[in-house]
Amino acid sequence: MEPGLDTLKVQTVLNRAGRNVSEAGFVNSPVYRGSTVIHTAFDQVLDGKKLPFSHQYGSFGTPTFSELERAWNTMTGAAGTVLLPSGLAAGILVLMVTAKTGDTIFVCDTVYLPVRNYCAGYLKKMNVTTVYYKSTISPDDMRELFKQHPQTTVLYFESPGSQTFEVQDIPALSAVAKEFDATTIVDNTWATPIFFDALRKGCDISVEAGTKYLSGHSDLLLGLVAANEKWFPAIRETFELVGSLAGSEDCFLALRGLRTMYIRVKEAERRGLEFARWVREQKCVLKVLHPAFETCPGHEAWKRDFTGSTGVFSFILQPEYTLEDVVRMLDNMKVFCMGYSWGGFESLIMHYDCTPFRTAEKFNPGGRLIRLTIGLEDVEDLRADLLEGFQRLDKK
Repeated sequence: MEPGLDTLKVQTVLNRAGRNVSEAGFVNSPVYRGSTVIHTAFDQVLDGKKLPFSHQYGSFGTPTFSELERAWNTMTGAAGTVLLPSGLAAGILVLMVTAKTGDTIFVCDTVYLPVRNYCAGYLKKMNVTTVYYKSTISPDDMRELFKQHPQTTVLYFESPGSQTFEVQDIPALSAVAKEFDATTIVDNTWATPIFFDALRKGCDISVEAGTKYLSGHSDLLLGLVAANEKWFPAIRETFELVGSLAGSEDCFLALRGLRTMYIRVKEAERRGLEFARWVREQKCVLKVLHPAFETCPGHEAWKRDFTGSTGVFSFILQPEYTLEDVVRMLDNMKVFCMGYSWGGFESLIMHYDCTPFRTAEKFNPGGRLIRLTIGLEDVEDLRADLLEGFQRLDKK
């Protein structure tokens, strides 16, 4: 925690963290771009710690970069943060650091698909075995899984799960992992640190796609890795070795997004819940998958461990609707846009069939799955647009 911020509430912390107004007087820090850092004396060349500033070369970051790191440390309670050019790069970096040849890692079956592809490709080539587990696994079953695979060193969560939004009991499962000296990693992008305090709930490392709610405007790619004291030195070392860092312009935009992040995610929560309740009442909808609903797997864990929800959820159509029906619905939306990612100001709609990439349990939701992101358009316009889409489902 930055000095002076430890007694302040989250909205004030977001407003003040990672700022250095005394340097130039302006509210927002400037964008520092560059590769070369000038050394004014030869002893600084021999020992970079003697430089009057904290950067030796552009690949280690810039002042803009460092201020976002500092702000994210304050937000997450991390010993340190590194910034990468995408959320995927963040997830891959932590697996590069924590898994070694001959290890087994446990990964939630609902994990982000590109992370699964990395496990099936590079990690498999490095003789790292990936075991996928059910998103609804109990602590007792997780303990048995560790006993079956004693060489396991990593437990990788994504909670809520992508597309289907199951919430895992992260404190209890992390406690089991610690019994077997395994490292716990969570992709916390959906909740953000505002709604889920990952490191204080038992995780060693928290991964975030700042591309989404931190950015808020769909105009940057950014990954953040926040780690505890045990793991940050190794993460920082590998980060510097691979030289894969976010750009200063993206860090500047992320810092700017940080200042309004609380009101945006709170508004996303309000709109998302209002819209999800309305969707649940439509006759063409079988069920809604939203962690704040009692019918969502893991709802009790969400209610205990999370302080809110964001604006991304899914619903399942009644079983009679075919893919052809869904295409007719989606191809004619006027306000909702089809697109991956989320967390920006625009509302998104996507169809998902997770059958090819769910292996621990069969993907069988009972109907076609549609994921929504509720943005900042007028909710009445969104309702009208989706209602017209529902009407198109029945027009053969």
